[in-house]
Amino acid sequence: MEKLNAYMSRAKERFMLLVRLFWTFFRIGPSTFGGGYAMLPMIEREVVSKKKWVNEEDIGELISLAGSAPGGVGVNAAAMIGHRQAGIAGAVSAVLGVTCPTFIIVLLISTAAVFFRDQPKVEAALKGMHGAIIALIAVAAYRMAKYAVFDATTTITALATVSVMLFTGVHPLYLIALSLLGGMAVIQIKIRLGLRADTEKKAAADSCPELEYYI
Repeated sequence: MEKLNAYMSRAKERFMLLVRLFWTFFRIGPSTFGGGYAMLPMIEREVVSKKKWVNEEDIGELISLAGSAPGGVGVNAAAMIGHRQAGIAGAVSAVLGVTCPTFIIVLLISTAAVFFRDQPKVEAALKGMHGAIIALIAVAAYRMAKYAVFDATTTITALATVSVMLFTGVHPLYLIALSLLGGMAVIQIKIRLGLRADTEKKAAADSCPELEYYI
């Protein structure tokens, strides 16, 4: 009987965790108006500051992986966080939560657009949303930079990538692949030269405390 009660208790806790994952990402989902990157500030606030599911050191790496993997960065981040908390069921719950609002909103907008697309107030509202979306993406970029840019190599890589994206038509996939290979090459070169090869900001800051003032 005690084993059955313990099993039921664990099953209930797991179910409640799945519900919390679904509801958390369901509330984040509407911010997809600005695309996946607009979700990132809200995801970070919910899973790091409020729920404590992910610590500040790991969220930067998680977001980098989510942005590099195929698919929407918001959905990828939801899947990774959900899987981290409750395995495959958690990933499914989080992805359903983050995509359901999008489906509902797009369905409603598509229906309403037939009747209101030529209304000046609707056009003005959409233009106002554009500005807010730019701000959300800028905040997401800043927070990612806090974790990802911590030495000369990462700074040069970030600046070079932005320059190439702005002034050429190179596909982002090639930039990601080149950056990946370049990072591996730099680490190997540093190791062969006997230099410290840091792969995250915390380790670099520990070896060079004054770095914190520049990041």
